[in-house]
Amino acid sequence: MSDFQPQLRTVNVIRYVTPLREGGSLPAIAEADDEFLYVLKFRGAGQGVKALIAELIGGEIARLLGFKIPELVFANLDTAFGRTEPDEEIQDLLKASVGLNLALHYLSGAITFDPVVTALDAKLSSQIVWLDCLLTNVDRTPRNTNMLIWHKELWLIDHGASLYFHHSWHNWQEQAKRPFANIKDHVLLPRASELAIVDIEFKAILIPENIRKIIDLIPDEWLSAGFEDETPDGIRNVYYEFLTTRVAASEIFVNEAQHARESFI
Repeated sequence: MSDFQPQLRTVNVIRYVTPLREGGSLPAIAEADDEFLYVLKFRGAGQGVKALIAELIGGEIARLLGFKIPELVFANLDTAFGRTEPDEEIQDLLKASVGLNLALHYLSGAITFDPVVTALDAKLSSQIVWLDCLLTNVDRTPRNTNMLIWHKELWLIDHGASLYFHHSWHNWQEQAKRPFANIKDHVLLPRASELAIVDIEFKAILIPENIRKIIDLIPDEWLSAGFEDETPDGIRNVYYEFLTTRVAASEIFVNEAQHARESFI
C-alpha cells in the first residue's frame, strides 16, 4: 500500500435539484459542472465542517480498506448560487455554505440495504463492524443502515456521524483508547464472527503513512472555520494521532464488539 495516493476532484455546483430531508442536515441532490449528480453535504448545516471532515476521513479510510464508496468530491458553492431558491430555510443554508463543501456521487436507482432481504457473509459483516468501531460511527443501525445496494453490490455511505471525539476536542487522547459501546446497536454485529481475522488484515493496511495521506486531504478552509486556537497542521495532527492510536489499540474495540456479540449467540 506504499503507492496509495488518495485524491479528490473539485467540482462547481451549478444546479440545486432537490433536498433530501433526512435529519437536520438537509443534504441535497445537486448537479455539478462535470454534468454528474451528487449528494451534496453542506458546511453550513448541523455540525458544520466537522461532519464534512468525518465524511471525508471515514469515506476514504473505507475505500482504502476495499469497501465500495461513492466517489467523494470537493464541491464549490458560489455566492450567487441559490439566490432564486424560494424556500427560506434552504436559501439560508446555501448562504451559510458558500465555499468548499463535500459531495458524494449520486447512485441513481440504489435501494437501501435491508438485512432481512440481503444476508451478508461473516467476513464482510466483520469488516464493516471493525471499520465502524475504528471510526466510532454511531449511524449504522437497523433503523438507519447507511448502506445501499447498487448494481447488486453493497455500497457504504454517510460517515458524517463518525469521529465524534472532535465535538469535545480536548480529551482526544483518552477517547482514542476507549471501547465503542454503541457497537451493540450495529445492524451487522450478529453476523460479525471474524473480527479477530479482520483486525490483523486491516491493521496491516492502515499503516501510519496511509492514514497521514488521508488526513492531509482535509482543506485548510475547513480547519480554519471549524476550530479555535489551533493551526490547520496542528488540527490535522490530532486527527492523525487519534486514528493511529486507535488502530494500534484496536484490541480494545474488538474485544468490546466480541463481548457485545455474546447477547446474540
